[in-house]
Amino acid sequence: MENPLKEKDDSTTEFPPAKEKHSRFNNLKLFLAVLSFLYFTKTLSGSYMKSAITQIERRFDIPSSLIGIVDGSFEIGNLFVIAFVSYFGAKLHRPKLIAIGSLVMALGTILVALPHFFMGRYNYETALTFSSNSTMSTSQCSSAPNSTLTSAPEATSSSVLRSGCETEAGSSMWIYVFLGNLLRGIGETPTGPLGVSYLDDHATEENASFYIGILHTVALIGPLFGYLLGSYCAKLFVDIGFVDLDRITITSKDARWVGAWWLGFLISGAIASLSAIPFWFFPKSLTKELKNKSSEKMKFIKEDQSEPVGSNPKPTISTTNKGFFSSLKALFSNPIYVLYLLSIIVQYNSLIGMLTFKPKFIEQQYGQSASKSNFVIGLINIPAVCFGIFFGGLVMKKYKLNVVQAAKMAIGCTTLGWLLSLTYFGMGCENSRVAGLTVSYEGTSQVSYEGSNLYHDCNAGCFCKRTQWEPVCAENGVTYVSPCLAGCKTSTGIGRNTTFHNCSCISALTSGNSSALLGQCSTADDCERIFPYYLATTVLSAFSFSFGSVPGYMILLRCNEPELKSLAIGIQTLMGRTLAGIPAPIYFGALIDATCLKWGTKKCGGRGACRMYDSDAFRDIFLGLIAGLRGVGLLLFVGVGVLLKKHFLAKDNHTASNCGTEMMPYQDKGDLSVKTTASDPDNETHV
Repeated sequence: MENPLKEKDDSTTEFPPAKEKHSRFNNLKLFLAVLSFLYFTKTLSGSYMKSAITQIERRFDIPSSLIGIVDGSFEIGNLFVIAFVSYFGAKLHRPKLIAIGSLVMALGTILVALPHFFMGRYNYETALTFSSNSTMSTSQCSSAPNSTLTSAPEATSSSVLRSGCETEAGSSMWIYVFLGNLLRGIGETPTGPLGVSYLDDHATEENASFYIGILHTVALIGPLFGYLLGSYCAKLFVDIGFVDLDRITITSKDARWVGAWWLGFLISGAIASLSAIPFWFFPKSLTKELKNKSSEKMKFIKEDQSEPVGSNPKPTISTTNKGFFSSLKALFSNPIYVLYLLSIIVQYNSLIGMLTFKPKFIEQQYGQSASKSNFVIGLINIPAVCFGIFFGGLVMKKYKLNVVQAAKMAIGCTTLGWLLSLTYFGMGCENSRVAGLTVSYEGTSQVSYEGSNLYHDCNAGCFCKRTQWEPVCAENGVTYVSPCLAGCKTSTGIGRNTTFHNCSCISALTSGNSSALLGQCSTADDCERIFPYYLATTVLSAFSFSFGSVPGYMILLRCNEPELKSLAIGIQTLMGRTLAGIPAPIYFGALIDATCLKWGTKKCGGRGACRMYDSDAFRDIFLGLIAGLRGVGLLLFVGVGVLLKKHFLAKDNHTASNCGTEMMPYQDKGDLSVKTTASDPDNETHV
């Protein structure tokens, strides 16, 4: 009688319920596939946000410091719910929580694009109007005050002024972009901790790390497509399909150009909505993957040896808090971990600030369009990061480096990447020659902020507005802020093919042609030759930094007690988001604003987006801030290496102390996968 009962018990132990067993979604590999797609989606939308920063800044006429706050709202949203998700998420239905988060992320992404549909058409700052005979009459120098150029807003009719100011007040709709990005951060939060823990709970030990490695590998593909999508959308005029493009007088290289920034958010939002659907159908728990027979036998032996129910009471809240605070104290009593944490925070500041404003830097420094800037980042820099991470992990696995050797490798790679980044200072371009801003009307070099030297004897009788930005290019390579300030009397042509004639300020410098073409002059030929060298150096630097990120992250995993590993990673993520992800875009943007030579003007008055920067000051501040932060982070990391070397000085090369406890050299396949991108908040990449 005993045997049948045993067989019955065994059968109920080994087989799951019939409904769960036959469910198509009771499949761990299927969950891995849909979670990988979600990882791709979140990094796609995150990188697209970075690529659209300049377009959003121009469309809403806001400075870089404010766009930094908008960009940092993602981290703020993430911090709002990370504690709740981490604590309660594991106790609830994790796939459904991930589905809810994906829908919130999709809602936030679409919300970012909605202001475009409520703000009306984009009326960029211009004084040019077209007449029936294809000439222009309101932008040239005239012998009497020009009402369009000199009259204050009060001179217009009250109805026009009122509607214009109401439209301009719509620029405050950047708040919806802020809120949308905030929602995007909230929705993204469950993806990482709940998705990875769900995988880890139902996979075998030998497969779990491999699966996580697949997740982060797929996540690296997201930024590639995100920047390429940003490149495509930046080519299209913001109101594509609703305006006559032949009447548009600006090109994609103009400081007033705004691409179809909203289109990419709609696309990525739709993809995020689709990624949420499969998660609704997964069960609360899956059938756990089976190990080999010997492993299964050990598992049943362990279960049989478990203590009786009730012999080990659940810990109370007080004992849990005591354990948490004692763990926290143990972490911050470890000088290696503290120094490593400080180094990472400083490095994150450099990385996030660079990622946020690198497209703007390429535009301003090398005269490239926003489309091309995003294209080269996506197609050149992102693959370099992927290869660096892959080969860094490969070297770690092949040579089985211990923690001290890993620190040396990380320091060497970081030092090489930092030294390569210093060469950027020698690859800059001179300021564009703009009369009254970077050169005088006589052609001598000068730098004038706020347009204090825009007026000259050659345009004294033209009654021009100093706030106007309508650049024209003379044959001598000098750009004038407007045809009026160039002293131009007449014009021919229409749209982008407009030519201005009889320009008094140009004829004063040249004995020949006194005409000017609409648009800013192109960058010098030597600047075009420098740009490919800059790109090649950025590829080498990105590869070097990424190559060292894998061994660098190993230190975090190996310099703490095993039971403190998760807490150490969580503290690092929290500190990175709080002290780097939020403030870095703000102070980077504020310092960049300080280099602006010519600000745009809103319809109802007030400062808009910057039209032209002092290239030399921009380069020195932007690159100097990046190099300085990376240098400080490198010095702190060298300190980590010194402490590790002292700690392990008496140990054999093949065994090392785990910061106080015994540790074997790095040789398992699992950690290699986990460390691929975990060192970057929100899977940011070193580009």
